[in-house]
Amino acid sequence: MHMAEQKYLSPPALRGRLLLNEPMRKHLSWRAGGNADRAYVPADLEDAAQFLRSLAADEPVYFVGLGSNLLVRDGGLRGTVLLMHASHAAMRMDGRLLYAEARVASPKVARYAATQGYAGAEFLAGIPGTVGGALAMNAGCYGAETWERVERVRMLSRGGELFERSPADFAIAYRHVALKDAKSGAELGANEWFAAAWFRFERGERAAALGRIKQLLQQRIASQPLALPNAGSVFRNPPGDHAARLIEACGLKGHAIGAARVSEKHANFIVNPGGRARAADIENLIEHVKQTVLARFGVELMAEVRIIGEAAR
Repeated sequence: MHMAEQKYLSPPALRGRLLLNEPMRKHLSWRAGGNADRAYVPADLEDAAQFLRSLAADEPVYFVGLGSNLLVRDGGLRGTVLLMHASHAAMRMDGRLLYAEARVASPKVARYAATQGYAGAEFLAGIPGTVGGALAMNAGCYGAETWERVERVRMLSRGGELFERSPADFAIAYRHVALKDAKSGAELGANEWFAAAWFRFERGERAAALGRIKQLLQQRIASQPLALPNAGSVFRNPPGDHAARLIEACGLKGHAIGAARVSEKHANFIVNPGGRARAADIENLIEHVKQTVLARFGVELMAEVRIIGEAAR
């Protein structure tokens, strides 16, 4: 069997798909990066749990949703990636709460809440990732943040256990979420991952909510380089300022390293026209922007995007 060929795992043990030597550029919105040794597409959350139980205890594990906030270096990933995005993932009203699996795309939550007559989820239409990614980084836009709406979450442990936690279990900040109590060895992104969440929204007018979503999407299209591969905002906004303003003031719009380029439309975006950039080009451009802003303004920009994996040999 060719290493990149899909291998289907048969019941009763596992029901998903195992992909070998899988190109991560196919799963990242930047369309750059190396291969993962293995990638698994679970059939559902229970299948994901069963798969984790089947792995050796020392196997490195990564969770990837829509790959909109992630860069995998050109040398790829040693270990196994769980690809946690699915168009059929569960989403439903649970009483007055909206339940959504981590595999659901955030814009789908916004639209579903609106059609059910709830308001307050509209901002999620502007987050180009999954519920899991939004929870992991407290994603936000247009003055709202994910964890402002979370009632409780369902977690998946490295040992394959599904259980619930409350917001009180987490230290939640701007674009950052961590477990408060690490005595058990639990760590987000290493030993625990978000599997689902229950959100609370207020009753509202369906038409008004759908209209607000349309307005926010038009605003996003007008201000962001959505026609080119990108990973959303590269840097967090520093207190009292905007990363895009600082980057533009340094004259970096349009600056390129290799095929990676600072967007001329929005300075806090790095684009990859035609998918020709190497991950190293993007990472080097991120560092160049960071050092230029530091030298000019004395402000150290913090990256929103995660960079993982090995450099090309």
